[in-house]
Amino acid sequence: MGSLGTAAMARMEDQLPWYRALSAEDRSWVGLVAQAGIAAFVDWFGHAGEGRPIPNIEFFGTAPRELKRNVSLQQTVDMIRIVVEVVEAQVEELACPGGEDLLRQAMLRYTRDVAFAAAQVYAREAEARGSWDARLEALIVDALVRGKVDDGLHSWAAALGWTSAPVVVFAGHTPGDEPQSVIDGLRDRGRRVGYDLLAGVQGDRLIVIVGGADSIKDAARSVVPRFGPGPIVIGPEVPDLHAAAGSARAAIAGLRAAAGWPDAPRPVLAEDLLAERAIDGDAAARAQLVENVYTPLAGTPLLDTLATYLEQGTSLEATARLLFVHPNTVRYRLRKITELTGYQPTEGRSAFTLQVGLILGRLTLT
Repeated sequence: MGSLGTAAMARMEDQLPWYRALSAEDRSWVGLVAQAGIAAFVDWFGHAGEGRPIPNIEFFGTAPRELKRNVSLQQTVDMIRIVVEVVEAQVEELACPGGEDLLRQAMLRYTRDVAFAAAQVYAREAEARGSWDARLEALIVDALVRGKVDDGLHSWAAALGWTSAPVVVFAGHTPGDEPQSVIDGLRDRGRRVGYDLLAGVQGDRLIVIVGGADSIKDAARSVVPRFGPGPIVIGPEVPDLHAAAGSARAAIAGLRAAAGWPDAPRPVLAEDLLAERAIDGDAAARAQLVENVYTPLAGTPLLDTLATYLEQGTSLEATARLLFVHPNTVRYRLRKITELTGYQPTEGRSAFTLQVGLILGRLTLT
């Protein structure tokens, strides 16, 4: 058995580049596994006749968990093949006279069971790894939703191999499928398109974090079909996973407030729901509206012009009469308001958002 193990190790050294690249400790463990496999075969073959037991493949337990991570299933198959070749080359010397065919048949049966055993070992490892990854993923999504971002988040993300930027968060409702199947489907989609993707189901809410997409539109095209019926809200794009808490917060607040805009597109940006979010009590949306709408106009004639224009039902002539200016002056000021705030007073949704921003700005002064 010792000479067979030595011959097998020598052939691995000669034929397997991955084996030569292993550390001395890992090569030593591989040698022990190979020798344990040969010893187990000899012991099994010694039980001749009908009472021969099922081959004992516990020798795989000889290897530490770290080795199973460093040696892939394909490499394990290569190792088994070489050990079989070494033993098979010496069948004439190992078998008793006339027993060569019997030994070869026994080897075929034994190596078949070893191959199945190797696949089982790696399947268990993959299952355990998958369960651990799922727990890490749930922790990351939960931390971002609650805004509890610390150094642990980076460690968890690194363990999952997350390296992508920028990052965007989607919030919507779960489909009728089992939560795990939904998450698995999203992961598969992410792998196919080359994105980093994390997902979490919280009650009837589905949160998806996408990293590495070229644009929000590209990310949406990949994940939106996986959501259930109802609104889907997209948080603002952020530079990295650490900043994704803000995107998640905006997306979830938008999902809560989306009922206030029944005709909203699907998906809709959280930015486009600022007014509904502010009315729903989202402090961040209120502060942003004041900053976007009221602050740029405060202390200028534009503020009175906007207030009068909205109070007069967006009537240009009525606004001009009340302000004692020419209608063209009102038009000019409305264009300036659009330039400063990004909202067009003559458009219905924008006018509504401007109205809410004006009210919030006045309230901050009281």
